[in-house]
This record gives sequence, structure tokens and C-alpha cells, in this order.
Amino acid sequence: MRPSPERDALVALVNRDYPVSEAMWRSFWDRLRSRTLRQGEAAALVSSLSTRMPDATSVGAFRASLRESGRQLSSPLPATVNVVGTGGGPSTFNLSTAAAFVAATIGAKVIKTGSRAYTSRCGSIDLLERLDVPLTTSYAQTEAMVESFGIACAGSFVYPGELRLLARSILPFDMRALGRFFNSVGPFLAVVPVSAQVTGVSDPALLPTFRHLAAREPDRRFLVCSNGTGVDELVSFEENIIYDSADDHDLRLTPEALGLGAGSLEDLRPAAEDTSIVSHFLGLLSGDGPPAAIESIRLNAAALAIACEVADEWPQALRSARQSMERGLPLRLIERISGRGDRVQPRERL
Repeated sequence: MRPSPERDALVALVNRDYPVSEAMWRSFWDRLRSRTLRQGEAAALVSSLSTRMPDATSVGAFRASLRESGRQLSSPLPATVNVVGTGGGPSTFNLSTAAAFVAATIGAKVIKTGSRAYTSRCGSIDLLERLDVPLTTSYAQTEAMVESFGIACAGSFVYPGELRLLARSILPFDMRALGRFFNSVGPFLAVVPVSAQVTGVSDPALLPTFRHLAAREPDRRFLVCSNGTGVDELVSFEENIIYDSADDHDLRLTPEALGLGAGSLEDLRPAAEDTSIVSHFLGLLSGDGPPAAIESIRLNAAALAIACEVADEWPQALRSARQSMERGLPLRLIERISGRGDRVQPRERL
């Protein structure tokens, strides 16, 4: 028997005998906003979502219900890309954030979304705050930042307000403890005016769901990246698989084909101490660090350039990224955005 729209999303998630429909999600959000959820219902739903990922149809309906109730954008900014990963993999430095600044210096227009640390010590938002890079608070401000600097780091306003209500509704529990689902699908929840998105996936089990979500947004090009290390970005020392929604095709990107391949996962580890996170990050952007770390930054920056079609070929995009880093352009960009050139200095070379 098919469920009626009034059936609970929670019941469907617990029983897993039919997908959660958009109508069922809408009913849940309506009751969340009107504060008429049953006692414990919000925490139970969040726990169920994070205990086991729902089927792709349910996740697609989840996102559609939030988009329906939220703000609508008229059209994307041309040649603009968002880069954001799922998190949850091995602990690494903020690779996608580094790549975003490099990509912005080689012609890509970048709107970076992200979050605070869930499983790592320093998430992208935490790092940007330490760099004195401001987060935008509106779409007008985001567009102005992109126009001025080639990059904008979007604040929490791009995420559905229902998620903040849900986080408050599960107190005294918090989303860091129960919200793994929202961190995993977060890359598909932000509403940003981009024409392309690059998303790294740490858990290969998410790939079918992400393909489904990408197919529901045909006007945006998605590059969904994965590899055997579990890192949610491209890595320079192992084969990467990139799903391109533009042609519904998987590209196998091998290090050998691009003249890469030195190093290992250990070379991507974050700074040893909290006090050295910024200097470590800036040092890598200046080219001071293990070859695998530097090459991985360039590879991810190249992916952003490819995604928003300011570069046609991987070797060309990699060369542009290398030349930009050698000239110090990403560091100068951070200086301009932060207005603190005296602070934006890499660690001293030994």
C-alpha cells in the first residue's frame, strides 16, 4: 500500500519500506516551523538519517523540499564554480580551500561554501576566519566579492533556514554528534549562483546518490570526485575517478598521465599544532611543502578551471596553477581580500 502525503517522514525512515516523498518532507518542515513536532521527533529523525543513508529518491526529495521552501535564484553567474567536499575522510590540510584561491587566480570565478570542523580540527570556515577572509552575508555581497576578487566565501545564509531550526530542536544533542547525514549531503544543500560544482566524496557508497542529485539539476555541471585514499578531494599520487554530469561519464585520471605521482597520504596531513595551521596553509600556497601536497593543490585548482570551462585540458590547467603559485598570486589574493598583508605571510623556509 502506498503511503499518503500525511504519513510521517520518520516512520518511512525507520521502516525503510518506501521512499520519503517531497510531501512527507514538506509536512515535517511545516511542523518544525510551527513547533508542533512530537517530543523527540526531531532528534529521532536526525539519528535515523545519520545511522543509515536513505535511498537516493528520498534524499532527492529531501533536497527538493528544502529548495521549494527556500529562496530561488534567477540565474547563475557565468563561469562560476563552487568547491565543497563531504568531509569524513582521512585528516588533511584544507586542500579544497587552497585550490579555491589558486583557481581564482587562473581565471575561474569561485564561490566557496563549507562548514566548521566536524571530524577534522579545522574546517574551511574555521580557516577562513583565521585568515581574516570575510564570509559573505548576502547574494549581492557574494556577487560583489566575485566581481572584485574572483572569489567569494559564502556564509551560512546559503543553507536552508530549516537546518538551523532542526539543530535547535534536537538540543541538548548537537549536529556534530548526530548530524553526519547533513555533513555528507551538505554539498548539495547550499543555494549558490554557480554554473558548476566540484565535490569530493570520501565514502564511495554516496556516489549513486550524488549522481541522482546531479541529474536533478541539469543546468549545473557537477564534477564528483573520489579515490582509493578516502580523501574528499583529488590527490596527485593515486588514480582519481571523476563523474562529469555534463556527459554522464566517469573519467579516470591517473597521476602518470599528468606527470604527477610523488608522495603519499602522509604528505597531506594537517599542521601538527593549532598555532601553525595558518602558516602551514600559507606555506603550501607559496610552494613550500611536500611535492604531493603542492601537486594536489594544483590538481584541484585545475579541476575548478575545467569545471567552469576557463580551461579545456588538464595539462593546460595544471600549468596555469603551477605558474600562479610560483608567482605568489594566491598569497597576494588573500592579502587583498583580508586587508592584512602584514599577517598573510607563509612560514619561514628552513
